[in-house]
Amino acid sequence: MKKELEKLRRKMSEYGIDVYLITMDDEHQSEYVGAHYREIAYISGFTGSAGKLVVTAEKAGLFTDGRYFVQAERQLEGTGIDLMRMGEKKTPDISDYISDNMPMGGCFGFNGKTVAYSEARGLLEKLEAKNAAVKSDRDVAGEVWEDRPAHDYKKIFVLEEKYSGEPAKEKLERLRKRMAELNADVNIITMLDDIAWTLNLRGDDIPCNPVFLAYLQVSKDRAVLYTAGEHLTDEVRGYLSDIGVELCEDPERIYDDVRELEGRILIEEEKTNYELVSRIPSGCRIINRLLPTTLMKCVKNETERENLIKAHIKDGVALTRYMYWFKKNIGKIPMTEMSTSRKLHEFRSGNEGFKDESFTTISAYGSNAAMCHYSPSDENDTVIEPKGLYLVDSGGQYLEGTTDVTRTWACGDLTEEERLHFTLSVMSMLRLADTRFPDGTCGVALDYAAREEFWKRGLNFNHGTGHGVGYFLNVHERPVGIRYKIVPERLDSYPFHEGMLVSDEPGMYIEGSHGVRTENLLLCERDYENEFGTFLKFRIVTMAPIDTEALDLSVMTENDVRLLNEYHEKVYENISPYLEGEEKLWLREATRAVEK
Repeated sequence: MKKELEKLRRKMSEYGIDVYLITMDDEHQSEYVGAHYREIAYISGFTGSAGKLVVTAEKAGLFTDGRYFVQAERQLEGTGIDLMRMGEKKTPDISDYISDNMPMGGCFGFNGKTVAYSEARGLLEKLEAKNAAVKSDRDVAGEVWEDRPAHDYKKIFVLEEKYSGEPAKEKLERLRKRMAELNADVNIITMLDDIAWTLNLRGDDIPCNPVFLAYLQVSKDRAVLYTAGEHLTDEVRGYLSDIGVELCEDPERIYDDVRELEGRILIEEEKTNYELVSRIPSGCRIINRLLPTTLMKCVKNETERENLIKAHIKDGVALTRYMYWFKKNIGKIPMTEMSTSRKLHEFRSGNEGFKDESFTTISAYGSNAAMCHYSPSDENDTVIEPKGLYLVDSGGQYLEGTTDVTRTWACGDLTEEERLHFTLSVMSMLRLADTRFPDGTCGVALDYAAREEFWKRGLNFNHGTGHGVGYFLNVHERPVGIRYKIVPERLDSYPFHEGMLVSDEPGMYIEGSHGVRTENLLLCERDYENEFGTFLKFRIVTMAPIDTEALDLSVMTENDVRLLNEYHEKVYENISPYLEGEEKLWLREATRAVEK
């Protein structure tokens, strides 16, 4: 039993709390959070990026999805915390779990600043039958966290228009026009990437995400940015003044200011915390919908699209050089998952305009790759041998955009099963990228193109096929995605339009054996118009070779081979001008056309 869990239970008893919920969110419902917010990792030992922990006096359950089942099972061993496998029939919904474990007239506790309003409201409605009291004004887990990391505020900087493609003044004008159409008097924005995009500012408060902790309140004739003074330089202060944005250097002040609001307030309840929404006066009318900035941001403008292509060529050069180095040295020099990850960072960080990785690199050898979001550590650093498969899922944050790419390749001899699964992932990725579809098609309709060959063989992968990607922002960006299951909070029905950027990443994972994934990013473009409407297509922007040595060509159709060869022709055309000598010769061989 973890001592941290027992400390939490003692504090719960002190406050009279029977059931306590801990999320992985910050005050902004961010997907990734700074060290200050990693309470679940402190209490449970689970270090994945998605999950919720429910604790009672007698039991505890960690709810997480299929990406983390293997990892969570290992990390929770001996903690006294049950793994609740979300999506499986035997696993109760988290609201049912909380209700079932709540005594009649008991008390439910959570930190109201780190739970979305919509989620909290749903849980509280479920508990009405138990006549449960609520305590949402205390961060109980934070109170028992010894040596909790403090906020590490980094300086904000202005993203020049040659990268953003649109002045912040014009973005604010567009936002206000949309607010007027919705008859909204005030728009409260708490999502950090929306704030950064709207103001053409970037920061470094969250690892791998170039955002900064802040709130933004916009009305018809006023805009106020709430952010810590430690973020600010004279240049940024002057810039904000020039674009008509006021500064409040105490971000907590917004919790008092919202008490003074009047009129119609535009928020998104799924992305605004319970404490903030609860303080809006009851006389106000809430307009709850996907925010205009979210929809504006996901459609990249012409400047952003052009820059994204440049960023992916830079990134492809780094990844190609890494692949060459790896293939040349496997079995000849010592290699581990951590040492190879550092080598990739060395290649990538040498690129002009590189700012950071876009997420923690997944460098996974053999059976470790069966954990979709595995990351090595100094305590768990597997030696890479000249056999089997190696998977690396990584990306970079550049001034010209965000990249995300996965490649799996052979380190030596492969089993027939490994080769089959690798080949299916390549075929599926290329087939999805080759689809044509009417403007307005949603990702659920497109997913079958990537899963068909898996499903024919009774196989499946337990994660979405694609997610939206930001522009020098979060690597996971709403609202578009590609998956076959309807997940309402993922906005699966949101349609694709020209200018959206999405990942294409089918894979296969066999616990205890191997994992494969092949991922490119796709830019949605206009294809043609006819009497049936406007049709769209995808342009592959990721440029990096695929390991043809690991393919089973007998599984591929002639069309699959054509798609692979055409892609490799583009890779060589775009990457080779930046390589010399042996690296360039290796790329020529690695992208040489294959024949069935």
